[in-house]
Amino acid sequence: MTSVRVLVGTRKGAFVLTSDGARKNWDVRGPLFGGWEIYHLKGSPADPRRLYASQSGGWFGQVVQRSDDGGTTWNPVGNEFTYDGETGTHQWYDGTQHPWEFARVWHLEPSLTDPDTVYAGVEDAALFRSGDGGRTWQELPGLRTHESGPSWQPGAGGMCLHTIVQDPRDAARLYVAISAAGAFRTDDGGKTWRPINKGLRSEGIPDADAEVGHCVHHLAIHPFRPDVLFMQKHWDVMRSDDGGEHWYDIGEGLPTDFGFPIDVHAHEPDTVYVVPIKSDSEHFPLDGRLRVYRSRTGGGEWEPLTKGLPQENCYVNVLRDAMAVDTLDDCGIYFGTTGGQVYASADAGDSWAPIVRDLPAVLSVEVQTLP
Repeated sequence: MTSVRVLVGTRKGAFVLTSDGARKNWDVRGPLFGGWEIYHLKGSPADPRRLYASQSGGWFGQVVQRSDDGGTTWNPVGNEFTYDGETGTHQWYDGTQHPWEFARVWHLEPSLTDPDTVYAGVEDAALFRSGDGGRTWQELPGLRTHESGPSWQPGAGGMCLHTIVQDPRDAARLYVAISAAGAFRTDDGGKTWRPINKGLRSEGIPDADAEVGHCVHHLAIHPFRPDVLFMQKHWDVMRSDDGGEHWYDIGEGLPTDFGFPIDVHAHEPDTVYVVPIKSDSEHFPLDGRLRVYRSRTGGGEWEPLTKGLPQENCYVNVLRDAMAVDTLDDCGIYFGTTGGQVYASADAGDSWAPIVRDLPAVLSVEVQTLP
């Protein structure tokens, strides 16, 4: 019987939530790695037993953990990240007078087809790849050494590579997003990169056609239509119909177009979800009402989804990796909050219920649909 596994990373450990296809009753397991920051936790699309976790802490640096049994047992596999022939665990120097600091792994993206291949986006903005199940990592240096690199600036959360998107048609095409540099694309497996930010406009950048410097919060793609990308930016919800070559604004109709996550319905490539918050300085829902907004027209119109969500005195945030969808026929939508709640909808967002409350602040939510 089909089941669902929700993987939750928090400020103080990880949690694994499981249910059958009805998605009404949930088993909650955790905290795993109790007391540690688990910034991201994600399963391999190629092998549902294989999970990867980004474990970090100020005292001990960064560790990548791997499970080969769906999260029951874990082993640290990745303490060696190689940059330009040098291997280290937390910090390297790039030949200049300023250090390139490795603060944490923000995002882990397993290959769509190979359980041993996984990408890691890190702070300060670099991309790594492992071909041996996370044991060793090699930087794809063409990104960080791009000619625009010296002009990249950190966003409020640091200069982080936080989003990695794979084109399901072509393993050599990847998209990444960096705060605050923008979105970039490679068509040759990471050897060369180019910015894809035409149409973005950002306050504080005097050049209206600036190629870099934009604070992109998240990207989403649908496997049925991979040339269409959706973006939640630092102000602005955007869409591209040509693989990121050009972007246009689809935020009209939202109460505010500031937010962090954006995701797409598993079966309807025109159905998009965002969670607007008040502003870039007030990271909580407008008027204290937690609302997910859904567009069934690819951003042409938006509707608030509120049934089962708190509509007064709610001042939580939903971070960029804290929303995900399952692939069941009635697509399930899931998100976690900085207040420690994880909400689920088994009817594409029409109604919501909390799976669990009172966790540490939720950093990431990922979902696996299991046979």
